[in-house]
Amino acid sequence: MNYDKIRKNCRVIRIIVGLTLIAVGLFTGNAWFYLGVIPLIAGIVNFCPLCIITKKCSIK
Repeated sequence: MNYDKIRKNCRVIRIIVGLTLIAVGLFTGNAWFYLGVIPLIAGIVNFCPLCIITKKCSIK
């Protein structure tokens, strides 16, 4: 399995998921969706907690 490809796509996916969750929170008024800030920040700073836990796609 090509972990470099996963690593590149993972960052983009985290940012998109974070923005989507925040947008849903704004439109529905449900405060739980504001937790989308977590994957958004993780994507921006290129930090992946799941990669650290699984040790399969370590970020260099």
